[in-house]
Amino acid sequence: MRMNFEKVFEYQSLLVNGVLVTVGFTLASLFFGFLISIPLAIIKESKLKPVRFFGYLYTDIFRGIPALVQLYLVYFALPQIVPITLTVNQAAILALSLNQAAYMSEAIRGGIESIPVGQREAAKALGISYLRTMFGIVLPQAFKNVLPALANETINLLKGTSLVSIIGAIDLMRVGRQIMADTYLTAEPLLVVALIYYIMVKLLSFMTGRLEKRMRVSDRR
Repeated sequence: MRMNFEKVFEYQSLLVNGVLVTVGFTLASLFFGFLISIPLAIIKESKLKPVRFFGYLYTDIFRGIPALVQLYLVYFALPQIVPITLTVNQAAILALSLNQAAYMSEAIRGGIESIPVGQREAAKALGISYLRTMFGIVLPQAFKNVLPALANETINLLKGTSLVSIIGAIDLMRVGRQIMADTYLTAEPLLVVALIYYIMVKLLSFMTGRLEKRMRVSDRR
């Protein structure tokens, strides 16, 4: 079977733009998801049952509902429930961030529980507040322990951004579908898109691996 990639490479500018949009979605969703995941993880460690219940309920809901359904709910259903207007990009980032926060909070919670309780008790005996203990003592150590898990969630987020094309975002996957429609080719655009995703994942894995090594070296010192 003869493959015709020349027609696909005529859309280089669109492919590059799709990559930039995909990376933008990943970074924005990672940033906001991380911000949400920290208080969410701390809430799960609260001694107040209603507060702790809310944290686990949030995680249970967002881990139990498919990401695509969450995208539909945020983009199509949310404006019907709340008087708010979201662009495609805003809806995509919001949905991905909320979803990512659920998974990252579980990783961070595991990191918090890996730190000896004695450290928190010692800080409490010295009169250090709970929040200062968490942000100044526990969380910095917890992040080092869960960095591989957080890196894995980031990779899953990068791949998961391909779903946003369903609601109209012009990401890499949407560009691939546009090339398919314009050229009447199927295998070639999909193979090129798959290769680009693979390269991005490998680069991200390489960078996170380097970061892990640096942190291990700094710990030994």
